[in-house]
Amino acid sequence: MAALMAATSAVGPACAQGAQTTPVRLPSLGETASQDLPVGTERRLGEQIMREARRDPEYLDDPVLLAYLKSVWDPLVKAARQRGNIDADTDTVFAWEPFLVRDRSVNAFALPGGYVGVHLGLIAITSTTDQLASVLAHELSHVTQRHIARSIAPQERASLVAIAAMILGILAASKSGNVDMANAAIMGGQGAAIQGQLNFSRDVEREADRVGFDLLGLAGYAPSGMAAMFEKLDVASRLNDSGGFPYLRSHPLTTDRISEARNRTLLTGNVPAVPTLRHALMQARARVLMAEGAQALQRFSGSTASTAPIDRIAALYAGALAASLINEPARAELQSSQALQLAESSGLHEAAAVHDLVLLQAQVRLVRGDTAAALQALDSLPAATGDRPALLIRAQAALDLRRRDAAAATPALRASAEALQIWLVDNSHDPIAWDLLAATHEALGAKLRSMRAAAEARAALGDLSGAIDRLRAAQNATRSPGGQDFIEASVIDARMRQITALRRQLVLEARGDSRGREPGDEPPPQ
Repeated sequence: MAALMAATSAVGPACAQGAQTTPVRLPSLGETASQDLPVGTERRLGEQIMREARRDPEYLDDPVLLAYLKSVWDPLVKAARQRGNIDADTDTVFAWEPFLVRDRSVNAFALPGGYVGVHLGLIAITSTTDQLASVLAHELSHVTQRHIARSIAPQERASLVAIAAMILGILAASKSGNVDMANAAIMGGQGAAIQGQLNFSRDVEREADRVGFDLLGLAGYAPSGMAAMFEKLDVASRLNDSGGFPYLRSHPLTTDRISEARNRTLLTGNVPAVPTLRHALMQARARVLMAEGAQALQRFSGSTASTAPIDRIAALYAGALAASLINEPARAELQSSQALQLAESSGLHEAAAVHDLVLLQAQVRLVRGDTAAALQALDSLPAATGDRPALLIRAQAALDLRRRDAAAATPALRASAEALQIWLVDNSHDPIAWDLLAATHEALGAKLRSMRAAAEARAALGDLSGAIDRLRAAQNATRSPGGQDFIEASVIDARMRQITALRRQLVLEARGDSRGREPGDEPPPQ
């Protein structure tokens, strides 16, 4: 993603937080800055950046891979709460949300407000869950220690939109290495100051390492994953960087950092990080999703020279996924079935990995056009609350079934609409779910509900103007014959007021106008 290709790890000298077994907190690098930049302001700044990021083509919402990323991330956030690193101020205000970037480079970065981006290239290079968790723990610690607030606090008087735009421009410039682009993105002393603040600080990196290392063990990961990740990055960068390791430029691997990670690992008993089948599958998925073009996807044949079951299953998984993306349904079905059979017969009793293999089987069957078989695969999965990938695949299957047999699809569509609505009560920022709900309501003949869901999908992506346009069209539809659904009309009117007020607030912040007037508004009475 052009705007998000380099880490935004903040900077600044300070003393570090040592490891504690109880949530007794020492002064952290960000505490002074947190007094200057309130958590609410930092969250709004993060939301400004994410509104742009979600509309970027390289922002990736792959439900299966994102579910895995969250499964690694959530225990770290829980551990940070246990240690007291996440306090009452930031707990409910920050998003604590990881997201994916479709990019081959090895990178991860923290943004204001608790957002952490992960490139596919980083997932592809890690060989264990613990290595990936070590990077996430490090980036999470930048957020919990308020390092980002420290970098932004001196610019608190500037508008949030201006700061967000400069940060995005700086990240794009640092990714491209283009001096002209950097000069265009960073204008004036204010931009130069932020650029200086975004450069790394050894003190900041050491603190994030120490705090992150403590989180690993508490979250159930092997702490040796951090040293192993450092060693992997160090070897890879010395052999051939070629611009593919921006993480090493924003988080330099100094000798001290590597040796400290190794020493901490020895002190904790040096429990080795064990490869798991699920991580191997998600590593394979990341490699396929970051491949560019049919020729690159053809290289995932499903075969491997390795005799290890994990490697063979991962190769079959990658081959099946690649085949489905280049419209080779027969090969995709064969290899997905082979992968599932091998997993079940190899003694690798990983329920989560088998679950992901079944999801792949359902996906490739949908691509093949065998909707009934796809639903059969989904029905074999245990019912689980919060299983977003299965929910979305089932919704798509119900819509595909309607195109083949409208009458038979009605019960599946109704069940899908109900399930999506329940999911969206607690996950209202899910644009894919809103889009599927809009299509499902349209298939069921619920025009107003479909139009509102489509508006919510645009709002979830940060396109407030698009959401308002769709809500306005829905308001017009309520005045037409057959549009007299008074409950839905009331909901549409309420959402129109809320989203219009939010857009007005964003204009306020962009202009630095405390009165919150948009261009063309009449001035308030004196």
